[in-house]
Amino acid sequence: MSLRPLCLAGPTGCGKTAAALALARRQKVEIISVDSALVYQGMDIGTAKPSPAELAEVPHHLIDILAPTQSYSAAQFVRDTLALVPQIQARGARPVLVGGTMLYFKALFDGLSALPEADAALRAELDARAAREGWPAMHAWLATLDPDTAARLAPMDSQRIQRALEVCLLSGEPMSVLYQRPRSAGVDWPLVSLEPSDSARVWLHQRLGDRFAQMLADGFVDEVRRLRARGDLTPDLPSMRCVGYRQAWELLDEAQTLGRTDPDLNALQERGTAATRQLAKRQITWLRSMPARHSVPAEQPQALQAVLTLIEELP
Repeated sequence: MSLRPLCLAGPTGCGKTAAALALARRQKVEIISVDSALVYQGMDIGTAKPSPAELAEVPHHLIDILAPTQSYSAAQFVRDTLALVPQIQARGARPVLVGGTMLYFKALFDGLSALPEADAALRAELDARAAREGWPAMHAWLATLDPDTAARLAPMDSQRIQRALEVCLLSGEPMSVLYQRPRSAGVDWPLVSLEPSDSARVWLHQRLGDRFAQMLADGFVDEVRRLRARGDLTPDLPSMRCVGYRQAWELLDEAQTLGRTDPDLNALQERGTAATRQLAKRQITWLRSMPARHSVPAEQPQALQAVLTLIEELP
């Protein structure tokens, strides 16, 4: 009998990786990463990528699979995951999906809309036009093609504006119309969430601040410098829009403008921590919209043991 897949979700910095590794010491599992940043090679510190020792301890999937010049979609994640699950089960292991990219979990549970695949050439054309005219102008163009989608997007939300335009141009129909069509079937795998209680806001903020400070101490700025030195990356790429990387890129640009080599580390700590807190808030909001989840308060002293006990009690 195949072992049923398990989903372990939660906001950034709440201990999901530790819980997954602890589970791997009790059961034969293979981990499928549900993280839109961990797919990228060379982005290790700012993504809190599992260490080489952790990666060697248990098989991991969907980590370091793309160059940071490439993009990865929720649809690609679902296809890759649905292909990996039976392979893992055939090896007698339990597939455990671990991460905090809620769009990926949503696509997995809700099924996929019939949207066209990404087109690199078209995206390059859209980026070039945006560079000439600005993203507010691209947003105005989208409003003529798909007013419903444009109405819910900010004029500077470059990633989503680009995708909505791409869908319109490739399919000949608005994204808002395509989303209304029947989706592919979603999965019904159990979802365990490791998330802070409403009263644990201070705990989470302190933890995220400390985490970002540790990334800086571990050489995060040098990591971003190496990425910039490649010469083929821009701040508009999905990889460089990841939390932390966007702020580091901006501050390195500001330092360069002022004739300095080093960014303002205090400003980077402040901006990076603020962006990480905003990300965690969005992740928590999504989780709380999922009534079927099994939740464990992340701030409790025995959170790790509580997660393991809960998993063992699941049907």
